[in-house]
Amino acid sequence: MKKGLLRMRMLPVWLMAAGLALTGCSVHDNFVDDKKTEAKRSIVILYENDVHCGIDGYAGFAGLRDAINRADTAYTGLVSAGDFLQGDLSGAISRGQYIVDIMKHVGYDAVTLGNHEFDYKVEHMKELLPQIGAPVVCSNFFEYGGTQPVYQPYVIKQYGDKRIAYIGTLTPETMDSEGYSFFDTTGKQLYDLRTDQVYSLVQEAVDKVRGEGADYVVVLSHLGEAKNETGIYSHGLIAATRGIDAVLDGHTHSVIPCVYVNNLDGKPVPISQTGTKFANVGKLWINSEGKLSLSLIDSKEIPYINETVADVVSQIKKKVESQTSRVVAHTDFDLIVGDATIAWLVRMQEMPIGNLVADAFREFFHADIGLVNGGGLRNSIKAGNITFGDVVGVQPFDNQMALLRVTGRQIMQMLTKCCSIWPELDGNFPHVSNMKYTIHAATHEITDVVIYNKEKGAYEPIQEEKTYTIGTYDYYNGGGFYRTLQDCELLEGSTVLSRDALVIYLEKTLGGVVGAEYSQPQGRITVLTDR
Repeated sequence: MKKGLLRMRMLPVWLMAAGLALTGCSVHDNFVDDKKTEAKRSIVILYENDVHCGIDGYAGFAGLRDAINRADTAYTGLVSAGDFLQGDLSGAISRGQYIVDIMKHVGYDAVTLGNHEFDYKVEHMKELLPQIGAPVVCSNFFEYGGTQPVYQPYVIKQYGDKRIAYIGTLTPETMDSEGYSFFDTTGKQLYDLRTDQVYSLVQEAVDKVRGEGADYVVVLSHLGEAKNETGIYSHGLIAATRGIDAVLDGHTHSVIPCVYVNNLDGKPVPISQTGTKFANVGKLWINSEGKLSLSLIDSKEIPYINETVADVVSQIKKKVESQTSRVVAHTDFDLIVGDATIAWLVRMQEMPIGNLVADAFREFFHADIGLVNGGGLRNSIKAGNITFGDVVGVQPFDNQMALLRVTGRQIMQMLTKCCSIWPELDGNFPHVSNMKYTIHAATHEITDVVIYNKEKGAYEPIQEEKTYTIGTYDYYNGGGFYRTLQDCELLEGSTVLSRDALVIYLEKTLGGVVGAEYSQPQGRITVLTDR
């Protein structure tokens, strides 16, 4: 065997027939060995979503494809449903370059855009994505006022005598969450995700690929399983269209082997998500009789590694380690963003890690208030030494610090808007410093807002006409907090990145030790269910 192609960690019989018995939705869950009849070879498309720089999974992903190819029982392909450029150290310190350096060795058939592909703005995204060497498909990403999408809406790939069309689509939420990529600093709109046309644009692409002879139509969706303010989500897409055979979804990090949703004609269409960071690899299987099924493979159970990809990942990890190993502080307890039940608790409740970062933002400017959104807190910190890499993992985005002057009324509007869908997870959920507030779960009313008066050394009720200073980052002006603070006065901008502000707080203000006050919530956010 040629070095660098494929390494097997073990030799399981179950894969030598290019088959896996897995949990999913299908009446046929085992591959058929069609090796003797070339015309009846099955098709296996492996898929991932929301990898978010979980780079250790790429070698197994490609290795599984290689193993099936070697078994010679199926035509294979690899696809991505988006969110790969950002989410951890390797993406943050390289602005996505390290990720595409890995992906171009994996060998994708098609990828679609996730919202985090826009984190470094569109021009940089356009520089990075061609390096992957695979078609980028997205049917609803346009220049503002443009008539043709920025990327091709679909691509058709040949597998034996069958043709599969991949259509891409992206959540229009991205225009808020990554608004800085869609609007310039004056508010002029540059790009559009055509919120009102998402479903119809996919249907238009479906009709075109059917007319071009596609045997199967697969949507690479970064819409998610849950409704949001746009009203656009993957289940709604299926219900509003016809002619789609399967939806490989992303965005909400759900683990869904397969569920069915009825389309416009009442036909059940399967949909699947793999979770995040290669918790699973998805398997779309079209057997020799043409029946399609979706299921998941636990990535820990994949016994194969593509050695070329593994070597690239190893080199990237060494580069990351050399840049991020410096110890900046110590903590005797974990600072988590979620638990085994809810991965993103920071998007619905007060968490000590949110308090820590909000305090750092306030202290950086010596402001009245500190503010950070839950969606900006990306990774937990384990007990022990905290390295610069750990800090980058918490704050991986290239956001710069900003000091705002706001009125009490604007603060109330921000809190109300950012808690309006509680208990649904919301990346805009506000963590605060030197401020407390109460959410009424039934009515989403915000009450009992108090702000610490440094001169008096006590909390006081917020006054709507009074002005306060907020230490935060420039995400406030790029879609964060539902743009509720966009028109506030910017008192001071800074070239200091938010992660560096957190390092300064850990090293200088806290003296390198995270105190016990951050081991538990401090009562800054209260949720009442009695109203």
